[in-house]
Amino acid sequence: NGETKGTRRSLQQLPVPNYRENPASCRTTLRGSRLPLRSPLSNTVTDTGFPSPAAATTMNPLEALGLALGAGFSSGLNLYATVATLGLLQRFGVIHLPDSLSIVSHPVVLGVAFGLYLLEFFADKVPWLDSIWDAVHTFIRPPAAAVIAYGATGAVSPEWRWAAALLAGGVALTAHGTKATTRAAVNTVPEPFSNWALSFGEDLLAVWLTWFGTAHPTAAIAIVVALLVLCAFLLYYLFRFVRRAFRNV
Repeated sequence: NGETKGTRRSLQQLPVPNYRENPASCRTTLRGSRLPLRSPLSNTVTDTGFPSPAAATTMNPLEALGLALGAGFSSGLNLYATVATLGLLQRFGVIHLPDSLSIVSHPVVLGVAFGLYLLEFFADKVPWLDSIWDAVHTFIRPPAAAVIAYGATGAVSPEWRWAAALLAGGVALTAHGTKATTRAAVNTVPEPFSNWALSFGEDLLAVWLTWFGTAHPTAAIAIVVALLVLCAFLLYYLFRFVRRAFRNV
């Protein structure tokens, strides 16, 4: 008994590896050991050397809301960049998505997402073709954002998952509508550089907001709310501008 107590005391004094900081190192050095390991999204410590799936995907409703809103807004700007970013972050161990959404890291899903992103990348740079592309994606981006949010919040209760899906769909529709209206207004300008600058900016914002929503979901709520206020302001003035422009045609 004395020897067992001494062993336990010595094990308790060992530092607990942090899975968030270096997941690859933790998997390598702790393989086969019985040292506890901290999961990336909670303070739960397991005794198997690996985080349990339930512990690794535990998040409170506020974090789930931030992740859903971030992915929803970025999907409204560029759905394929959002899916590709989530898949790459999961595949390289930067984040640990719930099992219901981890499929985005599959090579087939990543390949399709990258292929469609490249197609959108070039279509988005051609005046008026970008407006046709946006019109078609009115029926794709908001539903897809709702599906992503539903899968991303797999660790919370069903009522919160449905709420997150509905919110993400609405946020994506708002972001998509603002993008489409802005492009229609910019297409009335002869030079193409404004269109290109907007396209690059939207892609960068979509990728950054996807990452930020997974890394700092609570802070992402405030950012998305600010972006929604900006969207409301832009929509009000852009609708008036587009209406006057078409009246003069």
